[in-house]
Amino acid sequence: MIQRVWASYFSITSVLLLILSVVAFSDNLFTDIHQPSNSDPKFIIHGLFGLAWYVLLATQANLIRAGNLRLHRKLGIATFIVAIGVTLATLYVFVVLWKGWPNMDPEVRANRLLLPGFALCLLLAWQRRAQPEWHKRLIFIGTFRSL
Repeated sequence: MIQRVWASYFSITSVLLLILSVVAFSDNLFTDIHQPSNSDPKFIIHGLFGLAWYVLLATQANLIRAGNLRLHRKLGIATFIVAIGVTLATLYVFVVLWKGWPNMDPEVRANRLLLPGFALCLLLAWQRRAQPEWHKRLIFIGTFRSL
């Protein structure tokens, strides 16, 4: 039983991350849809890349679980492009909203420090895509760093 649960770890965790990200941003999606950030293109693009990342993370993990390595590899190219998009869109938001390090809340500072870790882990995961144990763990470490 424990072995079967462990085999599903990445699938279950990626779906949970997708659900949690939708719940976390539900105010933008469902309840407080008239806030100014919802009509700002930089936040819309950043949000769409973020959503695409979590959807593809869950899809990719479940493709492996289902044994569809061929489609996983094809979709991996798009997933890597989305990871680049997440990084660039987040950097753009960081630059545009920069008001000085002392004026930032601690979680905002943390986001600025964690983004390079996300990008580095995803780059290393791409390089180690032929080593599944490294590949999946680097992707998850990078994703956890971006939360």
